[in-house]
Amino acid sequence: MDWSAPLSTVEGFENVSPGLQWAIIVVAGLIILLAIFSTIVSIWLAIKYVRYNRTMNKAGINGQETARRILDNNDLQHIRVSVVGSFMFGNSYSHYFKKVRLRRLTVKKNSISSMAMGAQKASLAVLDKEGDKDMKTRIVLTPLIYFGPIAFIPIIIVGLLLDIFLFGFTGLATVIAAALGFAFYVLSFVLSIMVLKTEVKAQKKALEILERDELATADEREMMKELFKLYNIQYVNDIILEFLELLLRILMLVAKIQNSSSSNKN
Repeated sequence: MDWSAPLSTVEGFENVSPGLQWAIIVVAGLIILLAIFSTIVSIWLAIKYVRYNRTMNKAGINGQETARRILDNNDLQHIRVSVVGSFMFGNSYSHYFKKVRLRRLTVKKNSISSMAMGAQKASLAVLDKEGDKDMKTRIVLTPLIYFGPIAFIPIIIVGLLLDIFLFGFTGLATVIAAALGFAFYVLSFVLSIMVLKTEVKAQKKALEILERDELATADEREMMKELFKLYNIQYVNDIILEFLELLLRILMLVAKIQNSSSSNKN
């Protein structure tokens, strides 16, 4: 094997530059390592969630009741608490719809897990009411956060169509569209970190409220901290993994173009 160009013997990489070959190998390796780490964290999170979902809280209230009590105690009676059965929204808070959404699994038991999820999502509404700076930014930029990842492919398609029908397939419009789509995705990635910041703030706020209102004991709050920590690790890992997968697709596309271009010259 030629270590300066390790993929040169692989079909489709004969004319790809060594630097690009190594970039593809490094990114692919990172994806594999993160995927393994993600699997381990997911398993550990599932174990903890199930364990704490079987542990009843001493207050005897479920996630929906916890959320409702926190909202009412903070003059947020106008915020509804709805139960959703789909995985589309999950446990979440919507500023625009004035509601806290909780999955049926979250409100089913009077457990530690159920209380933790209900309290954390209701605490997002409390942060919103208090005018938290990061929460305000999150609310304003929410459409962009979700638009970025799904916009990448449509933007490239638009660029490709412009190339075909207007520019004689020079490839320039496609490259510009790919760069623009990637920029949206990177921006969405950065904003996702900001979302995590508000989620962590809400976790801290939830624990403070549960202690202040004597809804959870010290031991119960420690269990919730474990859950929150694992959720945060999984969240960060997932967004990095998504970013690396997109980067790998782009590198593979560049490699394909580079290899085809060199083959045509030869």
